[in-house]
Amino acid sequence: MRGTYAWKMAYKNLLVNKRRSFLTMLGIIIGIMSVVLVMSVGAGAQSLILNQIQQRGTDQIAILAGASEENGPPAQALGIVVTTLTYDDGLALLKKNNVKHVEAVAGYLSGNDVLSWENQEESVNFTGTTASYKEVEKIEMKTGRFFTDEEDTSGIRVVVLGSTIAENVFGNQNPIGESVKIQKKKFKVIGVMEEKGTSVFENPDEAVLIPLTVTQRDLLGVRHVSFLRLKIEGESYISQTVEEIKQTLIERHGEEDFSIRNIADALTILENITNALRFFLVAIAGVALFVGGVGIMNIMLIAVKEKTREIGLRKSVGAKNKDILNQFLIETFLITCVGTVVGILGGVIIAFFIALIVKSQGFNYDFVVSPVTMIVSFVLAGIISILFGIVPAKKAASLDPITALRYE
Repeated sequence: MRGTYAWKMAYKNLLVNKRRSFLTMLGIIIGIMSVVLVMSVGAGAQSLILNQIQQRGTDQIAILAGASEENGPPAQALGIVVTTLTYDDGLALLKKNNVKHVEAVAGYLSGNDVLSWENQEESVNFTGTTASYKEVEKIEMKTGRFFTDEEDTSGIRVVVLGSTIAENVFGNQNPIGESVKIQKKKFKVIGVMEEKGTSVFENPDEAVLIPLTVTQRDLLGVRHVSFLRLKIEGESYISQTVEEIKQTLIERHGEEDFSIRNIADALTILENITNALRFFLVAIAGVALFVGGVGIMNIMLIAVKEKTREIGLRKSVGAKNKDILNQFLIETFLITCVGTVVGILGGVIIAFFIALIVKSQGFNYDFVVSPVTMIVSFVLAGIISILFGIVPAKKAASLDPITALRYE
């Protein structure tokens, strides 16, 4: 039994027991499909997060109230309220003698309440911000306009709405010039932002933007801001700007009671985290492959029992132990290869439909099936065919021909 004859024999044996062969492959199909799905969906989810951060631009720096470790969470993420950061700090950072390459600074302060108009009510998260928000966040107006610096500093009660909020409250009616109430205080709607799409971290289409001074004085009764966001002249100035910001704020506050984060660093950190999660999930999916391999070994051990007399007959007419060993290893290899191909195809198809569904919801999601995924799948299949095929193959090869011929 040499050369192509061993392959033909293995193929014929698989066709004789089609149902059993399929059930044997099923574990491999599910395992490989899981690996492909995890790697593809993981890459897609990574692209979703990174694309949305990149859309914001890598020329931004955020300053959050409260100190933190360099790579640790800021105090706000731990539920600690810090009131030392103010918009005056942002204005100080705009001065060229303090920080050279800042183009714009926006302050942010959030709250929640019910926005009402006539008989319509909508629970909203409102944001107090400055006129520079429009430049920093790169928004476009659908109708109306954004509020000005003068309207902010003078404390005029105006509001700019996201497209979804405007539609939910006003329907087809033009909201410009209408008055809405937040905390029983009237605000004049002066603008509606262009639809921007849902983000993993925020939904600008549901934004309710109010001048920062009004938010501080009339709605929340505070003087601080939650964070500042700065637009820099270019990504190449990030490192220099961070140092200048740190020096300026320490001089103003007397201590480092703030945290500085930039988009470029966030991209690197998130990419490392998502890569680690992807490979962790692949390891979990590998458990399904292991179970499939155990199934193959059990079925092949049953096949050895069923073919005991056949093995004895072949040995008696000159077949060597190596020939019997190769026959069962080839059968295992064929099962894993076919299961791998079917599993890859199934995983790719399911991943493609997942990508279509996610994209239909407005997310910037990439359909990714890399060559690495294919290589990993076939390498795993090869390891399984050897690891779980060698035991039944050795058992078949070690059978004594006389004992095998007497086997009933």
